Amino acid sequence: MQSEGQQISKEEMLFLTPEWKGERFEDGRPKVSDTILERMKAVTHEEAWAVLKNEGYKYQYAERWETIHPDSVLVGRALTATFMPGRPDIHDAIDKRGKASGKRGQNSWPVDLLVRGDVYVADQFGLHNGGPTIGDNVGNAIYAKSGNGIVYDGAIRDINGLKAIGGFVSFFSSYHPSHHNQSGDLNTMLIGINKPTKIRQVTVMAGDVVLGRDGAVTFIPPHLAEKIVITSEVVRLRDMFGHSRLRAGIYTAGQIDTRWSAEIEKDFSKWLNDHIDDLPISKVQIQEILENRTW
Repeated sequence: MQSEGQQISKEEMLFLTPEWKGERFEDGRPKVSDTILERMKAVTHEEAWAVLKNEGYKYQYAERWETIHPDSVLVGRALTATFMPGRPDIHDAIDKRGKASGKRGQNSWPVDLLVRGDVYVADQFGLHNGGPTIGDNVGNAIYAKSGNGIVYDGAIRDINGLKAIGGFVSFFSSYHPSHHNQSGDLNTMLIGINKPTKIRQVTVMAGDVVLGRDGAVTFIPPHLAEKIVITSEVVRLRDMFGHSRLRAGIYTAGQIDTRWSAEIEKDFSKWLNDHIDDLPISKVQIQEILENRTW
């Protein structure tokens, strides 16, 4: 049973993600396509933020992280874990149930569920001294299963070993050489897997698309991922066109910086067609933009 590992039920997952109409994992978690995830790697926080704000999602951005491989971009589907301060009676009840089904330490339960393309997103309630549930052993297990790193609101340990994992692009609150639940100090327990969790001021749901770059993380509801990608691609193309026309002296900065006239819009469409083989977006995507444009 899913509940034995603190997991959300499939029924609850479906109930909490009604806007997602696409493919799902067996447990009900939304599965945004690999194609959208790949295209998401070029999206900026500004582009994502603008779409999310317009859709009413005002609290999806979390900043001021420590990072591993800060010049790289982290994109993937969120698998969430929620830890809370340890309380012996609750911890022991959870532990007993998990061990009866063959599980070991609670910090490994979410890791066991990761698949390729996931990002491990964990609320460790910012715990510093005595907080780390992730060191280089767990980090290597996470990377082996997901090919990705982590967003971890708490302390990590073995940071040099984690930095040695080439693709382990990660965001975390702090570093400390200690570890959680040291002898005589039960300070953490796993309360939920893939249930809604809190990362800083963001409510994160399993299946959200994680966009980590430039020291910050945006959590994108799955049903808005494609819209954000397409919006970003349009913005990039319009910027390329605008800059090229400014350099050529065809339009003024005032003309490009304001709402474009019908003449400029027509010129932009022609420019897209003329440069369709040279642009950093595929022909298919450009043709979709041209066919579905509403500006």
